[in-house]
Amino acid sequence: MTDRALSPLCVYCGAASGARPAYARAAAGLGRVMGSRGIGLVYGGGRAGLMGAVADGVLQAGGMVTGVITQQLMDKELGHTGVQELRVVDTMHQRKKAMADIARGFVALPGGVGTLDELFEIVAWAQLGIHDHPVGMLNVEGFYDHLVAWLGRARDDAFLRVDPERAVIVDDDAERLLDRMAAAGPIERRAHGRERG
Repeated sequence: MTDRALSPLCVYCGAASGARPAYARAAAGLGRVMGSRGIGLVYGGGRAGLMGAVADGVLQAGGMVTGVITQQLMDKELGHTGVQELRVVDTMHQRKKAMADIARGFVALPGGVGTLDELFEIVAWAQLGIHDHPVGMLNVEGFYDHLVAWLGRARDDAFLRVDPERAVIVDDDAERLLDRMAAAGPIERRAHGRERG
């Protein structure tokens, strides 16, 4: 798999910037790396927080950005009107499906419950065979350490049919994460370890 095969890459992240400056730096950095490597972005369409930072990073590097946002959020003037394409849908379910339909890979940056909702749905879809695109987490300053440990516990206690260490690629460096995702290829080739309940 090449960089282009990851494009567009769906990035899930917070609409807030978080308490640590490293989060916004990492989001902007990921965006710049994506743009410089010709990897387009599809994301939740927001202009604020980490959402805005990753989109701006892609744009600054000359990349393509597609946002998908609900009408309710557009009415609150939260949409990023500087992106090349901004799709407006009616519901959050439509928003998530539209992003997943477009994407050829998925990355989670730091975020809150909305970010985890999106990440876990896409991992569940991989487990069910609904998609086979690579999934990654950019683990900025250990933000996802406890989640990675929980996934290991869920696997060990026989609640997962995919090995999370192979199905979800975790790294703290954007360049290396994208390299590993491109090299890994489709989940179905690498996620089916021991069959579990």
